[in-house]
Amino acid sequence: MIPTCGSLAEALSFYADHMGFAILWQGDGMAGIERDGVSLNLVVNDNQNWADNASFSIGVSDLDSLYDEYQPIPARVGPLELKPWGRREFHLIAPSGVCFQFYQRAAA
Repeated sequence: MIPTCGSLAEALSFYADHMGFAILWQGDGMAGIERDGVSLNLVVNDNQNWADNASFSIGVSDLDSLYDEYQPIPARVGPLELKPWGRREFHLIAPSGVCFQFYQRAAA
């Protein structure tokens, strides 16, 4: 569950218009979104402490392209870097305060 820390409409606009998620369903105070096989649920909740401490780690197949896509969006996008533990990744903090960590998924 991802807290919106604002209206559901504003959160859906950010995730759909800027992060490329499709809206799968929407109900009273909740919605489901999906992109490239990753499904998430949004819930209306104004608990900033929850949002600031929420973190999601998502493996992707083309990290460089996603990083380029997310650079100009209205979010805090950290550097794409090789971490000491050997994984390439970057962090994106949404306007709500929720943190997403994107990393290069190993080839199958």
